[in-house]
Amino acid sequence: MRVRKITDTIGLKVYTDSGDFFGEIEEANLHENKVDGWRIKVGGSVVSLIGGARGVIIPHQFVKAISDVVIINKSALPNPESDLEEVPEDLV
Repeated sequence: MRVRKITDTIGLKVYTDSGDFFGEIEEANLHENKVDGWRIKVGGSVVSLIGGARGVIIPHQFVKAISDVVIINKSALPNPESDLEEVPEDLV
C-alpha cells in the first residue's frame, strides 16, 4: 500500500467506476484526522445530472481507488429519475 499526502490528491481527475469523467478533487474534508469526504469540482456530462451545481462533496466511502486518478462508485451520483425538487411538507 502506497501512502499519499492529501495535498498530492488536490487536482486529480475523478472518474466513475464505469469510466465516466466526473471532475477534479478540490479539497479533502477531515474529521478526527481521517478523510471524511472529498469536494469535487464537477465537469463533463455530470453537471446536468446535479442540476448545474459546480461542485459536490462525495463521502470517502464511495472512493474505490486513488492513484494517478480517483475512481468513485457510480452509486455516489444522484439518480436522474428521482424527484429532487419534492420537499416533504414537514420541512417546508
